[in-house]
Amino acid sequence: MVTLRKRRVQRGAIHATKVDVVIATGLRKPLSLRRIHAILAASRLSDKIKQQSRAVFDLLAEAEGHAHRVAKDHVHFHEVVVLDSFVDIVGGLIGCDLLGVTRVTASPVNVGTGMLQSAHGILPAPGPAVAILAKGIPIYSAGPARELTTPTGLALLRILTSEFGPMPVMTTTAIGYGAGDADPEGWPNALRVFLARSSSAGTRERDRVLQVETNLDDVSPQIYEHVMEQLLSRGALDVTLAPVIMKRGRPGVVLTCLVAPALLDQVLDVLFQETTALGVRVGEVMRQILPRRFMSVKVPGGVVRMKIADVNETMTKAAPEYLDCKRIAERTGRPLKTVLDDAALAYAKRRAARTTGRR
Repeated sequence: MVTLRKRRVQRGAIHATKVDVVIATGLRKPLSLRRIHAILAASRLSDKIKQQSRAVFDLLAEAEGHAHRVAKDHVHFHEVVVLDSFVDIVGGLIGCDLLGVTRVTASPVNVGTGMLQSAHGILPAPGPAVAILAKGIPIYSAGPARELTTPTGLALLRILTSEFGPMPVMTTTAIGYGAGDADPEGWPNALRVFLARSSSAGTRERDRVLQVETNLDDVSPQIYEHVMEQLLSRGALDVTLAPVIMKRGRPGVVLTCLVAPALLDQVLDVLFQETTALGVRVGEVMRQILPRRFMSVKVPGGVVRMKIADVNETMTKAAPEYLDCKRIAERTGRPLKTVLDDAALAYAKRRAARTTGRR
């Protein structure tokens, strides 16, 4: 039996809501992924919430298994799969569903620093599972020496969030502040959520970002991949390389990236430290963005997020998230193209089933 207890708290200068999960009876020992799937399957949750919940737990199992060098089916969770975490994960997903949330965006994630105590002993923050889950997501470290992002929270973000970066243009309808147990001195440790009206399908959104570019003709091609990874990890929204012919007929490369104004310095640090660039060009550009969202599909070997964009009232386009497919291909040994094709097919089947169901 579980009871939720709500109370008002203050974190720094922010007034927030703290929800305590009070467990009277129920699960208090580690569970396997198979047992979690069985519990979800036997529940009275909607198919959508069941599918999303399984996707979150699958991500957690993959991350924990990779961190501790065991197969995900052999992972037995300690901190993250007792009953209160069922409430955190399933409750969060139900909350988004009840609010009619169709798209989630998030700022870069503060993962904290210092050391943390876990069931496996003393670990550096971010812990190994968080570090694995953070691949491909812009992260940073600021504030007190403690863990500021948990595996559960980051797995939920990966399933729900369509993009990480600066706040998009929106018309807000409500603002909420949530707090956890930690209340470090001098740090307002609270989660802020903005609820906004969704644009009508196919309505393009606009935002302004900085375009940063530099010409390179004396950089070893071997380091380009590293530079691109560093730029993306520091908050770059996109990074491209284009071959050009430079002065005196020398072949070169134009490196271009898009970044939010607040993260410009981090991107410049990478360019100046990791390349031979002596100067860069910075200009403001406007982007037109299609409304987008994520849907998770199950493929052999794991879960893949499909990025879906609304082109107009009747047309959408979707593509598998590359990093999800790459991770499954590396772990299972299956060809990457096969994983990508499986994800596209799984999405097409789900969409066809939903269309048939509406009819």
